[in-house]
Amino acid sequence: MTQTIPAVDYLVLGDEPHLVAQACAQCGALYFDRRNACAKCFATEFGTRPLATEGVLRAYTIVERGAKNGPFTSAVVELEGGGIVKANLLGVTDPEVIQPEMKVRLATFEASVDDDGTVAVAFGFEPIGA
Repeated sequence: MTQTIPAVDYLVLGDEPHLVAQACAQCGALYFDRRNACAKCFATEFGTRPLATEGVLRAYTIVERGAKNGPFTSAVVELEGGGIVKANLLGVTDPEVIQPEMKVRLATFEASVDDDGTVAVAFGFEPIGA
């Protein structure tokens, strides 16, 4: 039986894949990594918060050097309802296609398969309506 696992701890797979952030209980600041204290208010209590799967492209760069599978677009996405994510913009490397504040949605893809057949699933964002 093939096992599927998320490539990062904050990616939740299933029928509706989404990201989950650590949210500061005091100020609401969001983090993807484990924290002992909030960088904004120094509180030490955190909860989890599911994040929206759609957002707006805020910044990007097209990476060509060192990309073994061809160029890719690295992006900064501001999610609806809060949260900023750095991820790849999938399937788009033409700057003529990328528009300011382009609407995007979370997409998952098979990143790799190990020798035991375990599939690692990663995420990126794709333009909505493209």
